Amino acid sequence: MKFTARTTRSTRILGAAVAVTALLGLSACAAPAEKPAATGAAASGNLGTITVGALATPAGDILNFVQDNLAADAGLTIKFQEFTDYNTPNIALTDGDVDANLFQNATFLANFNEQTGGELTSLGSIYLPSAAFYSDKVTSLDGLKKGAKIAIPNDPTNEGRALKILAAEGLIETIDEPSTLADVTKNPKDFQFVEIENATLPQAVPDVDAAFVTISFALPAGLTAKQAILIEGADSPYSNVLATTPELENDPRVQKLKELLLDPATQKFMKDTWDGLVIPTA
Repeated sequence: MKFTARTTRSTRILGAAVAVTALLGLSACAAPAEKPAATGAAASGNLGTITVGALATPAGDILNFVQDNLAADAGLTIKFQEFTDYNTPNIALTDGDVDANLFQNATFLANFNEQTGGELTSLGSIYLPSAAFYSDKVTSLDGLKKGAKIAIPNDPTNEGRALKILAAEGLIETIDEPSTLADVTKNPKDFQFVEIENATLPQAVPDVDAAFVTISFALPAGLTAKQAILIEGADSPYSNVLATTPELENDPRVQKLKELLLDPATQKFMKDTWDGLVIPTA
């Protein structure tokens, strides 16, 4: 089964979403989302099932932890729907195939809404999935010589994110909020930037001097902190948010899910599992 455009609006949204971020691969097939639980069921403590779209790591791991350890006592069943790219989870949420998703930062969500005319809403930050520059050739940023080849994501949010980190280190200069290479105002070391689809950046590490990889793709590819020459700081504004539709914003299932994601036990799981690469924002 694959996603199909249910209406003309869905077709337009899908087309616009591709403009927000490059198509990174096929997504997992999403099962129809559960309908909101009845008021009586919520009142009795049985909230029912909520379907949540996310990439496998780290969000999928976090959702599975909550389901296995916290959800039953809260009267909630969490159905994790896996996606393999950044392009389709918002389409699935817009079309009602999932009730919420957990994969994007607030800037990415705002860009999606702006480009598609969508109204998806954030319920707040859950965790920071630290991104990093990885290299098999150098051990620090100082090792990047003149003309070094650097691979960066080709979607506006993460491309700008990578450029801002390099600018903060004094390696390049950009406008205040860069999103493309056109926003680089000075490149004194003549770095050769290569724009690559986010999902394939881990495979580019051996072929370039450094590559900027977000953790959702770095971890499954086996990249480690030892290969990172610069890890994004905890003060990064790119925390991932729990997103849903305006109609479900106050749904008891969504509100309970947010509560469980911010639970101290979930925060400890993040810290213990990823040794600081996934940082709870609560």
